[in-house]
Amino acid sequence: MASGGGVEEVSNKQVILKDYVSGFPKESDMCLNTSGTIKLKVPEGSNAVLVKNLYLSCDPYMRGRMKQPIPGNETYIEPFKPGSPIVGYGVAKVLDSGHPDFKKGDLIWGMTGWEEYSLITETQTLFKIHHTDVPLSYYTGLLGMPGMTAYAGFYEICSPKKGEHVFISAASGAVGQLVGQFAKLLGCYVVGSAGSKEKVDLLKNKFGFNEAFNYKEEPDLHAALKRYFPEGIDIYFENVGGKMLDAVILNMRAHGRIAVCGMISQYNLEHPEGVHNLMTVVWKRVRIEGFMVYEYYHLYQKFLELVLPCIKEGKITYVEDVAEGLESAPAALIGLFTGRNVGKQVVVVARE
Repeated sequence: MASGGGVEEVSNKQVILKDYVSGFPKESDMCLNTSGTIKLKVPEGSNAVLVKNLYLSCDPYMRGRMKQPIPGNETYIEPFKPGSPIVGYGVAKVLDSGHPDFKKGDLIWGMTGWEEYSLITETQTLFKIHHTDVPLSYYTGLLGMPGMTAYAGFYEICSPKKGEHVFISAASGAVGQLVGQFAKLLGCYVVGSAGSKEKVDLLKNKFGFNEAFNYKEEPDLHAALKRYFPEGIDIYFENVGGKMLDAVILNMRAHGRIAVCGMISQYNLEHPEGVHNLMTVVWKRVRIEGFMVYEYYHLYQKFLELVLPCIKEGKITYVEDVAEGLESAPAALIGLFTGRNVGKQVVVVARE
């Protein structure tokens, strides 16, 4: 339909957060709004970009944005606004632009709304896609934020050396599967943990990990790690936290490095678990460093120069779990916290 002034106005389905969430999130904490509309024109004089969303990324950090902010304990990113569309990383096509760096027809990845069309005003979060000879959905994962997270955490934080012993938790996820492959390319010994036989098989047979195990089948994580790393761990890429982190610390080598990417086991707990083996960090001189991927986006071109040739030469592979349609997005997001996804969880909104 058309609106006044000759500017086309179209329907715009949206995924809305109903209210802040405590405990384990549910699909019913979100709803699909089918009555929204949007004008397919950037407001006069605006630097904004109007896009048609193609692929949306489901990422564990989004759980933290569903929480009521606690004064004095704010996180690095603003919470979602109840009653408004959820916001996350995605791939989109530019329909109209008031910004000199973007023009109609450009493909971009960055922060966008969980909706069919988005008017993006914070354009500093957007990257133009120049390489379209790979699947566009990869820019939600392998060539987007998760890929940069793996790159920054492994190469910049952990300073890896050939032959070192590397352990990755949640290793079949969007970030973990890449860290493992980066480590293998460097000649490291790599072990990953995951939550099902299917995922363990994927790590060993698809991604080339030396070993992998199902943490749900290990009553003693410390003993399991001792079995796979009899001489200790040089690098731990932390995605889980809690009991896993406690067990890893006991198995670290002297001068080991731990890159703290996330702690998914803790996100839905009212009272996070404590870590009891921290004194080991002292006498083993272990460095533990948390990081935020956006502080490393200036290295994106360097990252592409490493990864794109590896994709084309078959040295890096990537597994996606694809959900079709915006209406499937709430279930896809919640599935992250039960381990339902196998590989990078992507939601297809449209295929151009």
